[in-house]
Amino acid sequence: MPARSGCDFLFKKVMGEKAETLGLVAFETLPWACRFNDWGKTATVLGTKETIGAAVVPPVKQSKMDVILKLQGLLGVEPKINEVPNIMSISLGNPGQVIHPGVTYGRWHAWDGKPLAKKPLFYQGVDNETADVLTGISDDIQKICAALKKLDGQYNTSQVQTVMEWYMSSYSSSISDASSLKTAMNTNSAYEGLCHPMKEEQGGYVPDFQFRYLSEDVPTGLCFSRGVGELLGVKTPTIDKVLIWSQEKLKKEFIKDGKMNIAADIKDTRAPQAFGVTSKDQLCKFLKIKKEAACCGFC
Repeated sequence: MPARSGCDFLFKKVMGEKAETLGLVAFETLPWACRFNDWGKTATVLGTKETIGAAVVPPVKQSKMDVILKLQGLLGVEPKINEVPNIMSISLGNPGQVIHPGVTYGRWHAWDGKPLAKKPLFYQGVDNETADVLTGISDDIQKICAALKKLDGQYNTSQVQTVMEWYMSSYSSSISDASSLKTAMNTNSAYEGLCHPMKEEQGGYVPDFQFRYLSEDVPTGLCFSRGVGELLGVKTPTIDKVLIWSQEKLKKEFIKDGKMNIAADIKDTRAPQAFGVTSKDQLCKFLKIKKEAACCGFC
């Protein structure tokens, strides 16, 4: 909680044969928008989300509903846990991979390198160009979902929301202007005053590209979606643009010559290629997808 993308690949690698009998619950995000005050002791909850998606693989002798009811009892009335049909939906629906790298790229890809006098707002400072980047990443992910559906008509990723749909399901009561993605983010009271992660330098502020918005959300989010897209033959132009820029800032190599499995640092990501899944057939086997048979020509 949050599971972030590809947690089932990691779970199976770590647990080995035991993974078949153990339970796994993958939450799409945290129940709250929050920041710590005293690390490991206290935090401030800035806003409680209205709903939260969770994919449940129950342990032996328990049902999905048993697990969900126990977890809902721990959370209270809100957020309401919505069951998601599979962990791939959590992986592709991971909002952090869209929002955090997307906003960071939008704000800083054309930065001139000069320190700023004050820290810029993160969510509430989103402009039209950045909103377009977020929409582009979201659209790339929807294309990956469509490709999975084409492989197996029964494989359900319908709960993978667009970034705008996610905002409205998570923060509708906190948003005062939902006319566009930009205004929804700018007017979300749960994000009041949250700034870009910055460092003090040369008498001003410069972006901290090692903060989790890139250092975690790129390898455990964008890299997963890009990797799945590559295995399925789906073009992801906006993800590629943000990923290539981000890896430069992180001094990593997650993608090389348009390929992920040959990149030097792919092992540090959640991409399927990091777990030895390097073909569409291997991906289908892991996900237990039965590929649609090719038409015989007599249909």
